[in-house]
Parts: sequence; structure tokens; C-alpha cells
Amino acid sequence: PLGQLEQVVDGFLQVQTSAVHWPSSKTDVSVLNEKFRAAELNKQKIKNSFCSSILFLLSALTCVEKWVCANIILLLREENTVPFMVRYRKEMINHLDADAVRDVQIVYEELCSLAKKTNSVIQTLKKDGVLTPELEKTMRSCRSTDELDHVYSPYKKGSKLTKARRAKALGLEAAASALINAPQTLDLSTWVQPATQGLSSLKEVTTGVEHILADMIAKDPETLTYVKALCEKSFVTIQSSVSKTALKEKEQDKSGSKKAGAEHGKPKDIEKFHLYFEFTCNIQRIQPHQTLAINRGESLKILTVKVNIPDRVKSDFTWWCVNNRWRPKSMAKEEHKAIIMNAVDDSYKRLILPFLTRSYRTKLTSAAEKESIAMFVRNLRQRLLVCPVRGCVIMGVDPGFRHGCKLAILSPTSQIIHTDVLYLHNAGQQREAEKLRHLMTKYSCTKVVIGNGTACRETETFFADLIARRFFHPLDVSYCITNEAGASIYSVSPEAVKEMPDLDPNLRSAVSIGRRVQDPLGELVKIDPKHLGIGTYQHDVSAGALKAALEGVVQECVSFVGVDINICSEILMRHVAGLNAGRARNITEWREQNGPFTNREQLKLVKGMGPKSYQQCAGFIRIDPQTLQRYKPACVKSSPQPAATVTGKAATKKCKGKTGVKTADSLNPLDQTCIHPESYSVAQRFLSLVDGSVDQIGSAVLKHCVESKIKTNSVEELARVVDSTPETLKIIIDGLTQPPGFDIRQNFGQPDFKRGIVSISDLQPGTVLTGRVDNTTLFGSFVDIGVGRSGLIHKSKITLDKLPVSQRRRSLALGPGERVEVRVLNVDSQRGRISLDLIRVLQ
Repeated sequence: PLGQLEQVVDGFLQVQTSAVHWPSSKTDVSVLNEKFRAAELNKQKIKNSFCSSILFLLSALTCVEKWVCANIILLLREENTVPFMVRYRKEMINHLDADAVRDVQIVYEELCSLAKKTNSVIQTLKKDGVLTPELEKTMRSCRSTDELDHVYSPYKKGSKLTKARRAKALGLEAAASALINAPQTLDLSTWVQPATQGLSSLKEVTTGVEHILADMIAKDPETLTYVKALCEKSFVTIQSSVSKTALKEKEQDKSGSKKAGAEHGKPKDIEKFHLYFEFTCNIQRIQPHQTLAINRGESLKILTVKVNIPDRVKSDFTWWCVNNRWRPKSMAKEEHKAIIMNAVDDSYKRLILPFLTRSYRTKLTSAAEKESIAMFVRNLRQRLLVCPVRGCVIMGVDPGFRHGCKLAILSPTSQIIHTDVLYLHNAGQQREAEKLRHLMTKYSCTKVVIGNGTACRETETFFADLIARRFFHPLDVSYCITNEAGASIYSVSPEAVKEMPDLDPNLRSAVSIGRRVQDPLGELVKIDPKHLGIGTYQHDVSAGALKAALEGVVQECVSFVGVDINICSEILMRHVAGLNAGRARNITEWREQNGPFTNREQLKLVKGMGPKSYQQCAGFIRIDPQTLQRYKPACVKSSPQPAATVTGKAATKKCKGKTGVKTADSLNPLDQTCIHPESYSVAQRFLSLVDGSVDQIGSAVLKHCVESKIKTNSVEELARVVDSTPETLKIIIDGLTQPPGFDIRQNFGQPDFKRGIVSISDLQPGTVLTGRVDNTTLFGSFVDIGVGRSGLIHKSKITLDKLPVSQRRRSLALGPGERVEVRVLNVDSQRGRISLDLIRVLQ
């Protein structure tokens, strides 16, 4: 889609040179050259004008400066990824975050799609012989797909011939035009043809003229703009009520006479929508989750929905049309004025009102979908960036009753040490407890991760009781509850079978649950984000838009955290910016055949890794010297120079489609940082400036030297000295001063491990607790307060004064993983519902 704009413009201008023939003389050649130059100049002028209008519209829709929009479009058309732009092209995008860049990308693609569709529709109408200059002008002025469909729908093949088109086919268009432009010359009786249907009487002629005028009014851009402005100033509402079909099915179910074949569970579905049986809300104030709920109820035929536009809009619109926009240009007879009045009334009722209703519903749905997708994106980002729990043995527990609790003991590096099944909730609990103690003592396991599925509460009680009795002494055992959504789906996936071929699917789930705490990012990328239990209404939004947004945020998280190319899985590698499934597979194969990568430059030897792919992924890939020491100690030769300038031994490999690529095989310390290879020369100049070397990366000595230099000279001044931009220099400073193995996730909270359990019956209104946000929805945030049930902070309780300053500008204030202090407002033990009030966000 990003290349469509130029194609569309070229299509518009193709006619300028299509009629030129090849010359037969030198004179003709010079004349033809002048014609071509003039045509190309005109073409470029129109293209620039068209692009300028697109940029103006894009800037208005996204609230981003035009120059930034132009740069983003340029970068996208050059196949740059969003993570690469956000980290390494900050100055070009004015420091926008990934979400803002994606918003510009989506709106731009929508505008390009609209331009392409407009051009396609115009070509279709031209081929059908129904395109007029007025119709083409109207279509080109459309600013949304709804407007375009409104104008085009009467001309679609297979659509019923409209009243206006039937009247035009009878030749009454000239009469309608005369009624507006020269009414004094119009005598409708002269159009009467008794033998022709539609013209057999003065009444039929008048009706035909009214239909043509009504169609002209409904498709006039100025008229539509005016009526929309009237609606914006009025109290337009959306109303939903229970449908007759739903009421009938409900009554049949109560009387026990439900018809065979009726949908199972439908009465239950009906009760889910009881809040919307008599629902009315201002179109400007309705919440996104309410819109999606109403849409779902309507699709299930449980709700009937309509948009109410005040009568005052119709009266003001009629007066404006009759006395302003559609007022005859000269004196008109009373019967002519009556025709215009009737046409305006007919146009509003039959054409404009349905268009406004569709437009409002489409806008509300689009806004609700965007908000829902934004919440999915934020929830997923928070879930992926949870700080990993490293350096300890962990036991993953997939709880169950009948089939037992599946256990998987994992090493600090996530390797499977032992798997087992214990029946903790059947007879013989003491025997199973002894077996559990033996396993935990044997493998020095002190952390237990319990999945939150079936039997979670009972399993938690079992462990809490053993811990309270000091059953595992001298081990200090603690446990946490983690979301196991998607674990069962992953356990039977091809990726799980390939990774754990000899393991039972149930035991794979336990492994996945444990690894979600050890390395959330590495484990969760294996699962389709839609199965992770984040957000709401995922089946009510555009599947394509949701998938693209979630894939984008996974790529962003994986790229910004970075991957150690020598140990990361192929699945994780697929999500690095610039890579895909094919390139990840090729990197894995190269690693298996040639051993570990010793520097980033060797990525160029991989099949399918072109200059653009290398540019996009290189900054997000790490070469960890410690990993190399474990896997290939003999080949690690530290070099103080960047890999591109090493004069030692070089590796050459001829690849299919490549003439040959030369790379150095020496270790470059800069390859373990976030500094992009394109900036290595700048990094070297900066190190010389601060009297440091690459061997000191991450050391306290180098950090002190850099901080001292920045105190005496600003970053802007230093950037000019090393011939770079301040944004690039800041990345270089971060890369040089961050300790080895730095992980951006260390700024995010870890799962809460605990030793005791609190019951929902222990809660009282007014009790103050701390908890961690488990999930965020459009109507509030669910918080795990350690009682087996998440409590809900309604969005009305999440006010700006309770949030840190950094979070006050966000549309979704709280996200998964954030620690909060809350107050219990109400406890409904029977329904398992806990209402909370937010006190503050814990930093």
C-alpha cells in the first residue's frame, strides 16, 4: 500500500503522454522533446500538489507535523521498520514513540487505499459510460470510504436502478438543472408525454424532477459538510433496545417450549446484554466498550440499534437548502419552490439520514476498535516486558484435579531438569508431599510458579500450608501465580513438538508456565498474542488490524530488548526487526554449520541477508562475549578496532545470488551494545574524545570519563565535535556506559512471590492492599490482590491525581504488571466480585 500513492498519481496523468507517437524527422524529435519536458513538468507539479494535499490531510488526522509525516512516509517507502525508526532515526520522526509512528502508517495506508479505490471506481464508471464531470468531481472530493460508497452505490453493477437514475434516463436531468439555474424558462407541462411511463402526467414529471434534485442534494459535498456541522452542534444519541426476536426466544425458554434447533446458550447471551435493553447515550460520550457491546448484541440479533438525530437539524437544514445552497438563481414560481422543498425533504429522509446513521455507526465502531486495539497493544507490551527471574531453579506447575498436577523443574537457563505428575488433591496427599519435598531438595528449587487455571486455588492452598508448616526446611520456598492463557494451545503446536519432541503435551504446559516467569519475552512470543488473555472484545475488532498491531508490538519488544544471536531461539529471532521466518531459519542453519557468530559483520554471510535487512536488524542483535567463551573460547580475539576495519583474518563466503562477502572474524566489543554498526566510527571518535577504549565498555571508569565530559560540554556540542547528531550520540553514550548484559526489562516489575494465602472472605470494605495489575480493559483494570480473584478498579476511579506525572497523558492509564495500592470498596462473595478504588501507583 505504501507504493500506491505514486501509482495512483501516475494513473491520473497517464493520458498526458499516451497519445504521443514516435517522430519521423529531427524537427519532430525536438518538438516531441519539448512536449515530453512540458508533460513531465506538469506531471511533477500535479504530483507535488497531490502529495502536499495528502500530507496536509495526514497531518490533520494524526496531529503530527507535516514534515514528520513526510519523513515517516519516506522511511516506510525505503522499507525501514518501526523499531529501527524509533531508535535510530529519532531526529527524522521528531522523537515519536512506536505507537505514534504506527498510527501515521495506518492512516497513510488508509488514505492511499481510498485514493486507489477512488481511481478504480472512476475508471469503472468511465468504462460503463455513466461518468460525468460533476460525478467525478464529487468522487474526488470524498474524504472517507463511507462518502465514496454513498456516491458510488447507485452505480454498482447489480444494484437496483435508483429513482434518480430512472428519471435521468427519461431525460428529466435538463429540467432539474433548469429549475435551479433558470426557473423562469421552465415549463414542466412541455415534458409531459402521455404514452411514456414516468412522463405520462405533470405529476409524474414533477416527481421525477424531485428525485433528481434529491440525489443532487444528497451527493453535494457542500451540503453534506453543512448537515454534518449541524449534527455536531446537536444532541445526537445512539439508542439500543432488546429485539422482538430475543424477547420471543426468552419467553419460549421460560415456558419450556423452546424450538428445536434454537441456539444453545442464547438465553444466557440475552442476559449478558441486560444493560443495553433500554440504553441511550450521547454520540459524543459513549464509551468504546459500550459501542463494541452494542455491536455484538446487534450481530447476535439480541439488540435493535438506531441513531437519533434531533428534528431541529432537519428544520435548520431545510431552511438553509431552500434559502441558500439550493435557492433558484432567479425568480421562481411557487410550484417550483414547492418542488425544491419536496426534493429537500425527500433527500433528507430517504438519502441523507441513512447516510448520517451509517457514518456515525462506522465512526463509533472505528474509534472503538482503535481504542480496543490500543489496549491490546499496551497490555501485550507490559506482559512481554515483565522483568525475568534469573539465577534460580524454578518449578512450573500446571494444576489439575483428576489428571493430577503436572510439574516441570527448570534450570536457571530454562533447561528441563525433571518432569513429573503429582496428585496433590486426591487420597495420599502426605505421600505426594514427601515426593514433592524430595524433588525440591534434590534440585535446590525454591521458586514455584502455579498456573491460574483449574485447581489453581486448591494448589495454592496446598503449597501455602506446606510453607507455613516449614515443610521444605531448610529451603526458603515461595510461590507465585501466573497467567497460563495459551499454554495448552502452545503445548500441541508444531513449535512445541519440535522443541520438546519426547515430552507429553500436558508436561509441556508446565514447562511453558515455568518459563513465563524465567523469561516472559522468550516464552510468550511462541504463542499467538490473541490467546494470551489480554484485553477485551478481540473477536469484535478487525482481525487484520489487530494482527498487524500485535505483531508490531512483539517486534518492537523483541528488538528493543535485543537478542543474543548465538543462543536465542529461531522463534524469537523471527520477531527481530528486519528478520522473518526464512532469515531466522537461515541464521540458525549458519550457526549450526559454522559455529557461533563472533561479530555482527558475519550476519552478511547468511543467505537472504541483504544490505537493507542487515541495516534493520544489526542494532538489535548482540554478540555476548560470555556466550562465546562458553561455546567457542578459541576463536575469541578481542580487537580494539571496529569489525569493519579489522586487518586480521577475514572470512569469505559465496552465497547464492551474491558475488562474495568479506567479513572479519575478530570480536568487536561494540557488538554487545545497542550502538548500530553505522555509528561505530562516531563511537570511536567519541571514545578518543573522552580518552577511553572499547575494552572499557560498561566499566565504572569509562562511565566516569563520559559523565565528566558531559558536565563540561553539552551533548549538542559534543555531537558537533564528533560529526554526528545529538540523538545518535545519546545512543552511543548509553551503549558505552550500560553494564554488560544490560536489560531494559530490569526497570519493570517481577512477579510477586509469596508464602501465605488470603481468602476473599477475609476482605472488608475499607481494607487497603497492594497488588499488581493483571489485565486492563476499556472499562477498568483488574488487579491481583492475592485472594484468588482479581478485583476491578473501574475507570471512573482511575483519576489523573492518582497517577504519576509520566502516566497522566496516556489514554490507558494502567497496564499489566504495574504495582498499585488499592482500597476495597465492595465484596460480593457469592458472585466472586471485588470492587476497588485506586489510591496510588507504586513506583
